[in-house]
Amino acid sequence: MRPEGQSREDVDGQPRDEHVAHDADHDAADHDAADHDATTGEQPGGRRRGRRGIFQSFLDGVEFAGNKLPHPATLFALLALLVVGLSWLLSQLGVTAQDPVEGEQIEVFNLLSAEGVEWMFTSAVDNFINFAPLGVVLATMLGIGMAEQSGLIGTLLRSFILSVPKLLVTTGIVFAGIMSSVASDAGYVVLPPLAAILFIALGRHPLAGIAAAFAGVSAGFSANLLLSGTDVMLGELTIEAAATVDSTYAEGMNLAMNYWFIIASTFLLTIVGTLVSHFIVEPRLGAWKGEGVISAEDEDVAITRIERRGLVAAGIALVVTSALLALLIVPEDAMLRGEDGDVVQSPFMDSLVVIIIIAFFVPGLVYGIVTKVVRNDTDVVDQLSKTLAGMAVFLVLAFTAGQFIAYFDESNLGLLVSVFGAEFLDSINLTGVPLVLALILFVSVVNLFVGSASAKWAMLAPIMVPIMMHLGISPEFTQAAYRVADSSTNILSPLLTYFALIIAVAQKYDRRIGIGSMIATMLPYSIAFVLAWTAMTMGWMWLDLPLGPNSPVTYEP
Repeated sequence: MRPEGQSREDVDGQPRDEHVAHDADHDAADHDAADHDATTGEQPGGRRRGRRGIFQSFLDGVEFAGNKLPHPATLFALLALLVVGLSWLLSQLGVTAQDPVEGEQIEVFNLLSAEGVEWMFTSAVDNFINFAPLGVVLATMLGIGMAEQSGLIGTLLRSFILSVPKLLVTTGIVFAGIMSSVASDAGYVVLPPLAAILFIALGRHPLAGIAAAFAGVSAGFSANLLLSGTDVMLGELTIEAAATVDSTYAEGMNLAMNYWFIIASTFLLTIVGTLVSHFIVEPRLGAWKGEGVISAEDEDVAITRIERRGLVAAGIALVVTSALLALLIVPEDAMLRGEDGDVVQSPFMDSLVVIIIIAFFVPGLVYGIVTKVVRNDTDVVDQLSKTLAGMAVFLVLAFTAGQFIAYFDESNLGLLVSVFGAEFLDSINLTGVPLVLALILFVSVVNLFVGSASAKWAMLAPIMVPIMMHLGISPEFTQAAYRVADSSTNILSPLLTYFALIIAVAQKYDRRIGIGSMIATMLPYSIAFVLAWTAMTMGWMWLDLPLGPNSPVTYEP
């Protein structure tokens, strides 16, 4: 491997410091030059535009404009102030809406009122602590950090990466991201950092790996080969809404109402995500110019005898650990099963983060002991400390993002957007396919402001399900259309609770990456997913295929 600090030849033949993306001394000097400069064509990450097509030029414009915004942490703080101002203005204007679920009036909570100011001051720490990704990320990184700092992950990469086809790696990452929705939000924490490391080892840009994982985890959140908690939450709301029109029909519905649809969606999105990565995102980002690339010509790629022993020991540790964990879930009366032996709604699903920590920590620790990297408990603590030290940027982002999201929720602005939009769809009197398309478009937009799938559907289901039933469209199909729209634009919204984490992970490799870079990178996925997924939905409707067990497309009273 190339000695640390050795320079490479950049694309223009000039020497380039491998550590420029990580070196704070270079950051200020390179900041302006790294943006989309009209003269040099340089972009963040040390890549050059070359000849750009119309779409790539559009993405360059999105990135350029977005990166002119302040640092993401500062931007979240400014957005929080904007929410405060809007809450005051809309409350003064007396803007209200009727809650379709409770029937009560939704009023804007004025954050500049005496009660609002008191809430902002007294809840600031809670807003930070209760920021959804914070605890999950820090806890999970303890397990991943053990495996990474001990050298286990690096050795595993060297042992198989050279023989893995390029396209298969991307496909595997996107597919793993989609499947990770079974583990709720754990995929956000685990997959993007691992994908970045994997892509660097292949000489590919780490942001491309992060993007492929992020697209799979978030944009494909409503697709899977297995049923998950999402099916339960959405299904219960759909059945409840259907009962207001036809209680007999609702009694025959089941929570697996979209099962066949989400299985087909898994394969579709895996293919689309792979193609977008391979033909749009990676060519735009270019090859990785930093350190960490594994090449067949590198002399130290071969696995040493002690590393091989470490891999064997880690593998045995993983098997034993998995077997012990299986005892907590596989038997019918296992301790982590739910009521009546349920697995989907169970303590097991609620404890997946802890299981992931154990699954990474134990093999990593065993590997470190065998290879003599870990000699005592102090070494363990030191390695875990190094991992958490790298999360400093995320902690700053988490504080400001936590305030912004809490303010937006407390002011009721998101609820107003959902209700007014649903009422608009009800008023324009569309029918059939145009109404389905309007629903998908509307939810895709609302999704940029309201991240929670269950919260949006709780507001929309009581309105949209009855409308569709009166037009002969089944509640099951209405839910499927909603799921298409709900997932596709997650990756573009700063309101997504894990958006700050993705930026923090990306900035480990290039500190100049901002919201503009991330949105420009993810936009092709979002567009491709919503178009391909909508086309599949319309085809499903045209062919009148069952969406799941006893779940038709049409509704007949």
